[in-house]
Amino acid sequence: MWPGFGENIRVLKWIVERLEGRAEGVETPIGILPTAEALDTEGLDLTREQLAFLLEVDPEIWRQEAALIPEHLRTFGTHTPEELWDEYRALTERLDRLG
Repeated sequence: MWPGFGENIRVLKWIVERLEGRAEGVETPIGILPTAEALDTEGLDLTREQLAFLLEVDPEIWRQEAALIPEHLRTFGTHTPEELWDEYRALTERLDRLG
């Protein structure tokens, strides 16, 4: 549904604007996401419904994704920083709090 890799510059634009205090974000279990209004979608053929879908955080889908993370991190063995494991545990805790 997202128009493609090249359009990811729009997300980077939002990040910069957010850092500069000029763009809104919403707290989610996976971090802060842009609001629909804060993300530059000018010229894209996206309906409001499609944009809402793209910005939705479905806890069950994210639980499934999170379950794949440990296997990936283990491929780096002892080179995996403990901070990455901390972030993983924090993510699963936030998702678990959603029920």
